[in-house]
Amino acid sequence: MSIVTRSAADLRAELTAVRPAGDEAEPAHLLATALLGFAAEPGDGVLGRLIAATGAVAAADSLLAGVDAAGLVELVAAAGEALDEREAATGIERWRPRLDHALFVRSLAQAARVGARLLVPGDRLWPVAVDELAQHAPITLWVRGRGEALIEAPSIALVGARAATSYGEHVALESAAGLVDRGFTVVSGGAYGIDGMAHRSAIASHGTTVAFLAGGVDRFYPLGHERLLTRIADTGAVVSELACGAAPTKWRFLQRNRLIAAASDATVVLEAGMRSGSLNTAGHAAALGRPLGAVPGPVTSPASAGCHRLLREYDAVCVVDAEQMAELAAGEPRGSAAVRVGAAEVDDLASRAAGGTDTMDPERLRVLDAMSTRSRREVDDIARRAGMPVTAVMGVLAVLESHGTVVFRGDGWLRRRSA
Repeated sequence: MSIVTRSAADLRAELTAVRPAGDEAEPAHLLATALLGFAAEPGDGVLGRLIAATGAVAAADSLLAGVDAAGLVELVAAAGEALDEREAATGIERWRPRLDHALFVRSLAQAARVGARLLVPGDRLWPVAVDELAQHAPITLWVRGRGEALIEAPSIALVGARAATSYGEHVALESAAGLVDRGFTVVSGGAYGIDGMAHRSAIASHGTTVAFLAGGVDRFYPLGHERLLTRIADTGAVVSELACGAAPTKWRFLQRNRLIAAASDATVVLEAGMRSGSLNTAGHAAALGRPLGAVPGPVTSPASAGCHRLLREYDAVCVVDAEQMAELAAGEPRGSAAVRVGAAEVDDLASRAAGGTDTMDPERLRVLDAMSTRSRREVDDIARRAGMPVTAVMGVLAVLESHGTVVFRGDGWLRRRSA
């Protein structure tokens, strides 16, 4: 009997408590998938390839049994796929520190306490559109509310700036209401500004709305939207690929955006400046070949400069009302190459969303997210929090220290407040 199978028997009650009614899965597979989702950062392509090649149970068993990089390479090769030994080694360094039984059990208990439900690929409520992310697809999804909201109707993502103008909020209100009237589910990220207005309008119009979070669904974020997110869960769904207990970070927000784009039939940017995070969502939609729309604004408004750039440089379709947004979703099949853009262009959009390529370096962003300005943290702790190998974290810390962004104080590292 494998380690995962033995653990599945021990955790059967905990797993049953977080499963949707009517969904059944083999206990060992369910536990292995949940455990791997708990151990990984969102969008981990190496782990995605390992699971695709060997299956979740074999992948989890190998990691729990202490198989080394060469063993993982051999396991993948036996399945007819290829995995570089260096990728395997750094992956093991990322995942193993997070295979903490006590923390995993605590996360399951917290999910049960707040009524969260675990979805895995193959479940009847699993939104199959996210599988188009291939090796970067979510391993699990945690849902508070009605899981049916993910699959019961066509959906359009309405996204935009947090610092929305009255013009942007008016467009969001009218667009969400019009889409609900046309039978669409409104998808967004639960943030302040455009996201919040789109969600509120959908609820006020007696429609369905789905919010994707960048942290666990047990801690609604932002705190100022706790009441709104609770209302969303009452009639729609609040969703995350991160297990309960996971904190939202800048890196996780950027990864969350790929789910908003992938889970929707089309993405529309309603208002966005040059550094709006919604440009990152637009980049993911374009990379997936999803229909991408943008609402124009006054040419003198910096708040619409990002939308104008999408229209000019990224083949976004100009849309001005719910009718045109609905036509956008109906006019292009999922996965169409018509508006697909290259990785470099998507990185450029993401870079602008974060304010420049330096801040967008994924490893630096993850290390800074894992650090504190008040509590000194050792390298091993930073590596576990960031989901990165210790050796990689040490290299990033050296660069950040040379830039004056972090400082070593006696027994640990601190992030400078100015960072």
